[in-house]
Amino acid sequence: YKERVMGQKVNPHGLRVGVISAWDTQWYADKKHFGAYIKEDNEIRTFLKKKYYDAAISKITIIRAANKIEIGIYTGRPGVLIGKAGSEIEVIKKDLSKLTKGKVIVINVKKVDKIDQDAQLVAEAVASQLEKRVSYRRAVKQQIAKVAKAGVKGVKITVSGRLDGREIAGTESYHDGSIPLQTIRADIDYGFAEAHTTFGVLGIKCWIYKGEVLDTAKRLIISEGGED
Repeated sequence: YKERVMGQKVNPHGLRVGVISAWDTQWYADKKHFGAYIKEDNEIRTFLKKKYYDAAISKITIIRAANKIEIGIYTGRPGVLIGKAGSEIEVIKKDLSKLTKGKVIVINVKKVDKIDQDAQLVAEAVASQLEKRVSYRRAVKQQIAKVAKAGVKGVKITVSGRLDGREIAGTESYHDGSIPLQTIRADIDYGFAEAHTTFGVLGIKCWIYKGEVLDTAKRLIISEGGED
């Protein structure tokens, strides 16, 4: 029943921030600069994701201090981002410096070791298959099999839109194992991607359940200053 009720779902990462997940963006600003910083963060993420989509970027973290912006890029293909002897990093720094009006940019590239356990990269892999005209059932089932083989506790993939060129758009879900969305201590990774096909845009959502986080929850709140 829950699956059919509209507007009842919450982003699993947003729900767990401050409990078992840390903030992807860390900075403090007064009212005067707050809106500008949020806009700038969005521009940085959009620029990097669009220009380096082939680098399989899973997540981008941003930490600000005075006139310096520290950007952490989690990628499945670090070689594409770093380039020969780090040449591409310098290009990224120059581009982002222009985008942020001359702020000092520090780039930290972090490798995603298990790409079959990363929900964003799994969703993008399904989108890539759909753009190559592979049947959505086959694409989704292939990815679910890969994720299940990687040793997670559960996976769910939802595809929405004009599936196989149907007249009326619809949504189909496939899952394996358990996905306890209501359990806050459950470590659920979530990703979303779009596939641009000849029939229109298809939306792909992916949830991956990696098990429960118990001890870390208390430590994270303390480290963020939630308790004395």
